[in-house]
Amino acid sequence: MSSQGNHCSFVLLAEFHILEGAQLKYQFPQPLGVDEQVLAMSMLPDGAEMQVDDWTIFFLNQTPFNTISPVVGLDSPDLKVSGLPGDEGATDEPDLLCVLNLVRTKHDKTLNRGAQVLALAICTRHPFIQIFKPVLLMALDDYLLDPSQDCLARLFDAVNSMDLSGAPTLTRFEKMVMRCSERKDVFAEKFEQQPQGSPNTLSVAVKQHRSSHSGESFASFEDGLLLRGKDKEKRVDENRARERDWDNTSRPRERADTVDSHGTTHTRSSHQTTPPSDTSFTLGGSAVWVGDESGLEDVLSQDGHHYAESVVSMTPASTLVGTGRKRRSTDGSSQSSHIGNPNLLRPPMNPNMASFDSSHSRGGWTKDTHFFHTTLAYRDHQLPIKMPLSTYPEEVGDYSLITLIKVFNGTVTGPLHPHLHSSGPQTHPIIVLFNALVTGKRIIFLGHKRPAGEVSSFVLAACALGSGCGAVLRGFIERAFPYANLNNRDEWEAVPAYIAGVTNPIFESSRAWDLLLDISTGHVVVAKDILATYPTTPGQVFNPPLITRSGTLKAEASLGADEEIMKAGGKGPADFVPKADNNADSLFMEDLKAAIEYHYGESLVRVRFVEYVTRFVRMASRYEEEASGATSIGYPSNPFLESSVGRTARLGSGVIFNDDSLGLKELVANAPRVDAWRKTNTYQYYMQDFKKSLTANPIKGFDVVHQIFRLRHAKRMGDAEVSLLMQTLADNVKTYDQVVELLSYLMPHSGGLLPLGFGLFHQDESVRNRTVDLFNQIRAYPIGVLFLQALNHFQRYAYVRQAHARIRRPSDLPPVLYAPAITSRTHSNSSATMPVDRLNGAF
Repeated sequence: MSSQGNHCSFVLLAEFHILEGAQLKYQFPQPLGVDEQVLAMSMLPDGAEMQVDDWTIFFLNQTPFNTISPVVGLDSPDLKVSGLPGDEGATDEPDLLCVLNLVRTKHDKTLNRGAQVLALAICTRHPFIQIFKPVLLMALDDYLLDPSQDCLARLFDAVNSMDLSGAPTLTRFEKMVMRCSERKDVFAEKFEQQPQGSPNTLSVAVKQHRSSHSGESFASFEDGLLLRGKDKEKRVDENRARERDWDNTSRPRERADTVDSHGTTHTRSSHQTTPPSDTSFTLGGSAVWVGDESGLEDVLSQDGHHYAESVVSMTPASTLVGTGRKRRSTDGSSQSSHIGNPNLLRPPMNPNMASFDSSHSRGGWTKDTHFFHTTLAYRDHQLPIKMPLSTYPEEVGDYSLITLIKVFNGTVTGPLHPHLHSSGPQTHPIIVLFNALVTGKRIIFLGHKRPAGEVSSFVLAACALGSGCGAVLRGFIERAFPYANLNNRDEWEAVPAYIAGVTNPIFESSRAWDLLLDISTGHVVVAKDILATYPTTPGQVFNPPLITRSGTLKAEASLGADEEIMKAGGKGPADFVPKADNNADSLFMEDLKAAIEYHYGESLVRVRFVEYVTRFVRMASRYEEEASGATSIGYPSNPFLESSVGRTARLGSGVIFNDDSLGLKELVANAPRVDAWRKTNTYQYYMQDFKKSLTANPIKGFDVVHQIFRLRHAKRMGDAEVSLLMQTLADNVKTYDQVVELLSYLMPHSGGLLPLGFGLFHQDESVRNRTVDLFNQIRAYPIGVLFLQALNHFQRYAYVRQAHARIRRPSDLPPVLYAPAITSRTHSNSSATMPVDRLNGAF
């Protein structure tokens, strides 16, 4: 990102004149070439005199009536920001300009109307416009003291002098990983090339060692195998005393080897182990140790790669606990006193993989890496700026999905329409809003006597809702008018499928909308004539042609007779009332409301909507495949094929349902809104994005999302499928970009690497080895280390033990034979993921 010249394109100032009305007074550095009255009315909303301060947002370069044409062209490569997902190619269309506008009413009894209403706005191509609010407030104060164009020039220069050159540029998958993680140090390594003294530089401090819980330690696996320090003797005595107490109370298992008071080692049975110590409980609260590792010091000195060290230390950091039992315990708290020692570094297990040294330790990281911290100098003030790094182009401003859900949590009035009511009259208002967004309906948010800024935030939240927070779909911002008024009503109402925010109640009676959402009351109203505007046929509603591919779905008769689907006999498609029992949309909204009730944050709600929109798109691809025989927005739906004579095994792809009859019912219920979505620009954009992703994504050749879904929700997976799946992942996830893409599909809130971790317990040794290989490749990178740290204690210990055993096992030994595992392998902590019966299909 360029450090200057790309933040602010124009500065505008408007003022309300008692005789002439709203007037655009200044345009800096030059006129935009847009109707000044249109700009002035957009900057001075209705009822502005009722608010002391108000914020409005609107866009330029959307339609011909608000496209800029400055006298001197200001566009240059430096002014362009990163494009939309999958839209890397050049385009003749001008970049969308986001306008952040501050409206202020200054009461003055000496004036005719007793007040002065001013509006100051900046035009930027950045979607994170909220970072400019502090400087706008100061600039408007400055203008009130000295009302001249010099104030606009100072604001323009100050914003464009803001240095963002050190901000890391994240890929689409890196942004997804970042927003799914609550850690304050995610991708911290990307900030470490900054010069000393910058706000985001890593501060590594040598601290006095103290015991701490794992939650207090942010060190990585690669922090180094810490050597014995001066406190070794004290820790030896403490652990010996603890072991004696343990021996006197209970002896569940014998230890692998012991050392008596004279230093003589007595070897016992190989399955014996030692009791845990306090230092063993720093790995997320679990006791993890490897048992007898005598001779490991010899391994450390044999070569420069230190493989054994790397495997032993699978916790945030590892410490050689100097017990007389020669036991090694992983200790995440002991790293703090040795972080800065360069002699204790350890490369990854694979010498061909890049790693990072101990200076990358997260223990001293003081800034939240979800933001780039910089300053903006305005006059004599240094304003702190926190630029979000995981924002997509379809996310503009500081919106809130939680507020959107809380406000519109009642009922929907008006006629039922299959495009909107995918679950009949029980369809939640938020689902109705989503259906209206993706099917291209005209939507108005009405906020009578509400601040225009509040109305704008609801419009921006709706755009994020429909796009999956910008991570899945696009094409909503280009038809959004966060604040619209009567002055240019004919122009924005002419935009197909507009999304507008208004404060004038006259729009409620205009009926130029399909869905109206009243912010003041929380009511959602469907237009009375929507069935005439968007007619549907009985065949479209009830009998979509899901018969082209034989053998994939059961017969349509399994749905039941028509009289079971149409509740009031003789009624038309407008009265179609599908059963809403346990459908995916209802369960999704129940989960969201429960999460909000239990005070989960905005980040979790956004991630859940990313999953929801992704599932809708994959469901649409399956419907498209069933209806027309092929799909252009997803992988073809194929089950796993085992190898046979003349045929190699092939992984499955696309959407495969656990229950075919339930899957068919869900496809039929979604058919109307999918058919309507296929006629919109949003569908065309996604089709282009998917085609580009097949060649642009780091992982190529197979459907990764399908494989992860199988691991999470499949009732049964054969050994051949598991083996091929793990082999394919191990062969295709090696580079940094490939690892990040894989992790972006493994949301932490749904278990993270948990589905892959079960491969460590598979009955087939080859599957276990491939899982270890995959984890080794993941942990070669800092972000992979963080995900491995989040594994549960059993999987983490299994990985440590198996990786260590593979390194120490002589190559000439035959493979170990294991007893066959039981057929059913249910996930012991399945609460981390959605139960199988609650999710029958895509994601």
